Amino acid sequence: MVTNSMTGKREEARTLTRAELQEAIYVSIPSLSRAEVKKTLEYFFEEVTEALVRDEPVKMRSFGKFNVRSKRERVGRNPKTGAEATVTPRKVLTFKASPALLARINDEKE
Repeated sequence: MVTNSMTGKREEARTLTRAELQEAIYVSIPSLSRAEVKKTLEYFFEEVTEALVRDEPVKMRSFGKFNVRSKRERVGRNPKTGAEATVTPRKVLTFKASPALLARINDEKE
């Protein structure tokens, strides 16, 4: 939820979808067909996914870095009941935004 600064009403945060991303690229590069844009974007996501599956970090200049981190097995606790349970080892995806992206989000000059 996001609060609109003009009206003070709470609004649902908008999510950028894959289709909207494809349309934005298509509009900004008129020499490409919609099919070419879709194919290129699908290839991009597949390459990023495969690199992460291979435990390779994915670094995009002026955007950020995606990394896969391994978490070990540990004992966790159910916050409602207090019962202990074993949390199995797993991998998690992390993202660290670049300073350029953070500055842009915070509307700062670099």
